[in-house]
Amino acid sequence: MGLGGCIILIAVGAILTFATDWDMQGVNLDLVGIIFMIVGLIGVATFSSIARRRRVVVPPATPVVDDPAHPRTRDGYSDGYGV
Repeated sequence: MGLGGCIILIAVGAILTFATDWDMQGVNLDLVGIIFMIVGLIGVATFSSIARRRRVVVPPATPVVDDPAHPRTRDGYSDGYGV
């Protein structure tokens, strides 16, 4: 179940618990709504922990290191265009 399904469970549970006054024989809709909300919250917590683990970390690009044995001078001959 994805994050959207968990949020729908929380919303349906809140509607059943707080916004309805239906009476069904043998079914306590307040309890069903609370159960839906708890299952939705557990699903959100599980989904967020799994999504945090699946995050891919891209290693940084190879850094450019200047070689001190080869100084970069601009005298006209060291860049390959001189004699």
